[in-house]
Amino acid sequence: MDYKVLVTVFVPEIDQKFEFYIPVNRYVEQVITIINQAINNIVFDQYPIKDNLQLCNRRTGEIYNNGLYVRNTNIKNGTQLVLF
Repeated sequence: MDYKVLVTVFVPEIDQKFEFYIPVNRYVEQVITIINQAINNIVFDQYPIKDNLQLCNRRTGEIYNNGLYVRNTNIKNGTQLVLF
């Protein structure tokens, strides 16, 4: 079973924020891909699918390593992230 946490993702490029349930048993890189595709589907042509994106903790400024499982980071329910 995939356990999930509810996070808020800010996207400065389009000046919008989104809430997502992200699976903790996935790599950060996989979660970035899922978020990227979801945002692209929501806002259509305003946000094209991109490579080399990073997730950053909005409060601490920590940039998450793409090779870590989400469960091995400090991402928990209510975490505010920035996608850049």
